[in-house]
Amino acid sequence: MTDMIPQFGSMLWTLAAFFLALAVIVAVHEFGHYYIGRLSGIRAEVFSVGFGPRLVSRRDRRGTLWQIAAIPLGGYVRFLGDANAASAGTGHPVDPALRRQTLTGAPLWARFATLLAGPVFNFVLSILIFGGFALFQGLPTEEPQVGAIAEAPPGTINELQPGDRILAVGGQRVETWSDIGRSAETLPVADHQDWRVLRGGEEMTVRGPDPMPARISGVAPRSAAADAGLRAGDVVVAIEGRPVSRFTQMREAVEAAEGQPLVLQVWRHGQGISEYTLAPKMQDLPAEGGGYERRWLIGVTGGESFFAPATRQAGPLESLWLGIVQTWGIVTSSLSGMWAMISGQIGTCNLGGAISIAESTGQAASAGGGNFLWWIAVLSAAIGFLNLLPIPVLDGGHLMFYAWEAVTGRPPSDKALNLLTAVGMAAVLSLMIFGLTNDLFCP
Repeated sequence: MTDMIPQFGSMLWTLAAFFLALAVIVAVHEFGHYYIGRLSGIRAEVFSVGFGPRLVSRRDRRGTLWQIAAIPLGGYVRFLGDANAASAGTGHPVDPALRRQTLTGAPLWARFATLLAGPVFNFVLSILIFGGFALFQGLPTEEPQVGAIAEAPPGTINELQPGDRILAVGGQRVETWSDIGRSAETLPVADHQDWRVLRGGEEMTVRGPDPMPARISGVAPRSAAADAGLRAGDVVVAIEGRPVSRFTQMREAVEAAEGQPLVLQVWRHGQGISEYTLAPKMQDLPAEGGGYERRWLIGVTGGESFFAPATRQAGPLESLWLGIVQTWGIVTSSLSGMWAMISGQIGTCNLGGAISIAESTGQAASAGGGNFLWWIAVLSAAIGFLNLLPIPVLDGGHLMFYAWEAVTGRPPSDKALNLLTAVGMAAVLSLMIFGLTNDLFCP
């Protein structure tokens, strides 16, 4: 029982983080439907976060009942006259004078805008979060300049100082941040390197660490590293007893293990050196020349030296644009991954279900508020994209019906709608079951 207490606490934390993230994303999605519907003259009867029995509710001056329900696995907006929460068909009879305020009785443009608004609001949430990070944290300066000095294992030689403009590493000229990473590919592995810097208007050579040490800058959710408990800022000092001083050495050791468990000696600030055992996982990754390649990974990013880049203030428009670019990148990568699975370029185990999403959310929350917020932005963009798929019962399916109506001048027949809705529901349920199966049985 004592051994089970930490596992139980971890499970509660994961569920709490998952439900919180889901509540935020669903609330934003449904608010998009509600708000644009209201502007379009469509009346909402119920706005619900969650399903099932009502826990808390309040009716506003427009007559809309706002509620939090007991089952925190989604939400809905029920418009006037809807048969159910999915806005499928006509429900209770509505006064003909109020027909314009129903979803079915509204003009085509109003229905289209109302349904499209849910995914669009999800994208807006992602853009604002990603853009907010750029706005408040700043962006690396164009020229490589040292910012804050990071914690390093005892004995690390680092004479660099904040404000140093980096001119060369190991005798190799440096003009961009990418040049620093490329220099590590040819420099010999050593306990320190010579860094040529401009400090206070004077050029000088100081001793500093390897430009690409085995320092972890990020841990992917639900990866071998996350499962083992590794964190950003950890430094791998040895693998299987063999010293490691460069990130490429760690990558080579992981690939050479071919999935066999590895023992990593890891330094963590305030805790010293500890051992972590983890087994690399085979994953499909986009290849540089297009397509995908399979590689053994433990799920960490790194290559950053023991200092943070100096930053510059990003303007609102630049931050907004960066948010758009990052959100669009999630959409395109989701589309590319989906096509790669359909075409057989990558394995179907890349499709995760509710368990993997919950675990990833819990690990993101454990890594800190910033990581949790970032993960919400990723999920929001992905959910916005999924809802636009032309599958009946999803927003994209409704939009497909509206497009048919716009072209033919009439909506699909009730028989066709019922059939397609049943097919769409079966497809969505099958996809959910398939993802859950992958969570349980895929390595």
